[in-house]
Amino acid sequence: MHLTCHASSSRGNLYSVESGPTRLLLECGLPVRQIRRYVGSLAGVDGILLTHEHGDHARSAAELGRRGVPVYCSAGTAEALGRSVLRPLRAREQVQIGGISVLPLEAQHDAAEPLAFVLDDGTDRLLFATDTAYPGWRVEGLTMIAVEANYHPDLLPADMPPGQRQRLAESHMGLPDTLKILRTTDLSRVREIHLLHLSDAHSDAERFKREVQAATGVPTFVAPRG
Repeated sequence: MHLTCHASSSRGNLYSVESGPTRLLLECGLPVRQIRRYVGSLAGVDGILLTHEHGDHARSAAELGRRGVPVYCSAGTAEALGRSVLRPLRAREQVQIGGISVLPLEAQHDAAEPLAFVLDDGTDRLLFATDTAYPGWRVEGLTMIAVEANYHPDLLPADMPPGQRQRLAESHMGLPDTLKILRTTDLSRVREIHLLHLSDAHSDAERFKREVQAATGVPTFVAPRG
């Protein structure tokens, strides 16, 4: 399985996963013309997985659905998008899309029914978790991890409004939460870690990469903002 991080920020998110002939997009938070610039023809896309309905993750969901690309998300996300997304998923109920098995998991975000995903092609197992507070579940047998590291508490301004600070804590993972997940996960088979959705104002890409790699011993990459 190969993961490509095309764009990862509050301006728009797009990732792709390929395994043999199967190709999935994770999120579609960019205009269609930009998505095509990153991934080429949409004819080879077997499906799109959405974590939630916010525009930086689902901007082109309705248009791509109308073009015939299967778009998968929770029922709550589909409702929030006006039911333009017609392939609802349920947390903990596995589905098969081409050669990739997809297991949705509950996420914690200020959205209707957000999800994280575990993708398994029989050789690799990828955890994809972004726009979520610290989750209560654990995933075994991972070989790849793509996880949010949005901010660090010591990079937040002292005069940040309490409501904004609370929203961050309740709907996004800061680096300490990311490290907590990694330290409590069996990394013996994990060959790469990708850090997603770093805040423009409250993160430090080089520091985050350095700290995660030092804590895990696993090659670590920061997803480009795009």
